[in-house]
Formats: sequence, structure tokens, C-alpha cells
Amino acid sequence: MNILSLKNVTKQYGDFLAVNNISLSIPQGSVYGMLGPNGAGKTSTLRMITQITLPDSGEIFYREEPLSHKHLNRIGYMPEERGLYKKMKVYDQLLYFVQLRGYSKNDAHKMLSVWIDKLGVKEWLNKKSNELSKGQQQKLQFITTVAHQPELLILDEPFSGLDPINANLIKDEIFELHKKGATIIFSTHRMEQVEEICDSICLIHQGKVVLDGTLKEIKKQFRKSLYQIRIEEEDSILQSIQGIEIIQKYPNYILIKSHLNKNDKEILQYLAQRTSLTYFSPQETPLNDIFIEVVEKHKSQS
Repeated sequence: MNILSLKNVTKQYGDFLAVNNISLSIPQGSVYGMLGPNGAGKTSTLRMITQITLPDSGEIFYREEPLSHKHLNRIGYMPEERGLYKKMKVYDQLLYFVQLRGYSKNDAHKMLSVWIDKLGVKEWLNKKSNELSKGQQQKLQFITTVAHQPELLILDEPFSGLDPINANLIKDEIFELHKKGATIIFSTHRMEQVEEICDSICLIHQGKVVLDGTLKEIKKQFRKSLYQIRIEEEDSILQSIQGIEIIQKYPNYILIKSHLNKNDKEILQYLAQRTSLTYFSPQETPLNDIFIEVVEKHKSQS
């Protein structure tokens, strides 16, 4: 079952077409990466999902029902831009944001206490937001997003401003929320984070979806037949082996490409018969390379 579906959704601001007839489906329980260059239409799409703005045309469905205000308390949205009040004390606004979801003050206290302990923010509670660092504000914004236990969690560049220790802390909490059943939409341009966190992705460019599917399927689609190998002979022997191209030589291995119509096991056997092979490892195409290839192809077709 899809928790969220967009069908032919379009959004225009004046003469600028931000979202151009987008259709996509987000499976329940997935960690779904929404990728794209700056200005691609990611944030405009997320704002329509959270009803900050409405589509000019098209439809959005939540659990197969037309998306409406009644669904918003099931959603947690962490925007890229800061959403904290600068002059308001931290704890007062944490309470305020949870109570906006319809919870009593007493219930809000209980829900917040869990996250205050988890993320270690107790010493900041009587400070004002403008007294905190960017990373500290990011942790507080994460709390306002997850404290009401949303079943759909939308995170737009959630690690922005965080040092590696706190980024790992937030990442662990995201994994834990997913384990408990939350569906997560993760919007970023950091490909290494997507490869670590997401199981499905879509790539948006110039307001259009240009790539959509599971990470496994997409990796398979863009497989380049690359292999890391080590051999006992001089690497020059590879130049005489038909169908094998040396891509790069490294101190501890050689990166090769196969131009043969063979699977990984057959390539392994092929090399082992012709060299003293000591190491063999098939290599996936990095998501960053796929991203660049698809965007450049789309640009040339525009």
C-alpha cells in the first residue's frame, strides 16, 4: 500500500514552473529519497504534501484518500529553513509546537521529555533560539518534527549544520523511527547519505521526475560492469586480455571495466584463467555518478 501518491501535480509561481506534472507513489514503510539539484522542485513538492501551498492542478492522496487538513497530524515536516522563533524560549516553543497538534499541555510535557533526554538538549531549554548554534537549532527542530509520533516523516536536509557526532545521533533516531513503522521522505542533494539511508528514490530535475524506483533496481539499471581486482603479475598483462579495459590503477588494486557479455561469476572465471587473480570485487556505480548522468541527459533533451 502507498502511504502517499501524487498524480499529475503542477505548481507555478508567476512565470516559473516549479513542479511540472509530477506523478509518484511512496510505499508505506519505505525510506524514500527525493533528490535533485537546487531549484529542481523538491521543496515546492514537499510544501504541497504538507499543504503549506496547494497544487495548481493534479491530486495528492494520503492512504488513497484525497489529502486534507485531517491528515496533517499524521505528518511530521522538518523544513530546510529554520522554523523556530528567535526570541522565544526553547521549551516554550517546543510545547507550543506539540500542542498545535492537538495534544494537552500535560501530554506535550511527557512526549517532549523523552526526546529532550534522547538528544541531550536539557541545558538549552531556558535559552532563546537566537542564542543557539545552527546545529543546536537543527536538533530542536528535529524534536518538533517527531515528538507527536508521525507515521509519515518528511525531512528536508536534516543533517544541515550538524557535526558528525550529532549527525550520527539524528541518523540513529531516524533508523529507530523507521523500525517502529514510520515512512520517511528524505530530501537532499547529498548522494552518500541517500545510499546509506534510502531504499527507494526519485530524482527531480526542472520540475519533472526523471528517475524513480528502488535503489537496488536503479543501481542494477546503471551497472557499468566495473570490478576491483588484484593480480600477482604486472598490470600490463591486462592490456592483452580481450574485452578488459583498465580504468584506473590504485596502490592496492586495479579498477577495470568488462566489455564482455558475461555475468560477475563468468568474469571472475575468465580472469582467473588468464591471470593469478588474488582479489575480485564487483563495483556498483555510485549514486552520484547516476545523478550526474541522468541530469546531463535530461539537460541535453530539454
